[in-house]
Amino acid sequence: MIIVTTENIANYKIKEVKGPVFGLTVRARGIGKDIVASLKGLIGGEINQYTEMLEDARKQAMDRMVANAKVMGANAIIMMRFDSGEIGQNMSEIVAYGTAVLVEEE
Repeated sequence: MIIVTTENIANYKIKEVKGPVFGLTVRARGIGKDIVASLKGLIGGEINQYTEMLEDARKQAMDRMVANAKVMGANAIIMMRFDSGEIGQNMSEIVAYGTAVLVEEE
């Protein structure tokens, strides 16, 4: 699956636009990670536990978006973006979205 953040793919022609496609995941932080993050917040620096959680969430959201695009018969996704938000005090929502298309090499 070709995934780009641009409107076009170099050396490919869009044959058909299948429509919008997305993948969504919601992750909750555990109490252990919150304690470590709070301590890290006091001394500064990267909070690796949250970084790993968000990287995993983005990957899962992308995997779900690709699976949805395949069901639609697409072989590429253009204009791909991520969005995120908070749900409550300890949950993060990650959405990967774009436009599913059918492309062919020029």
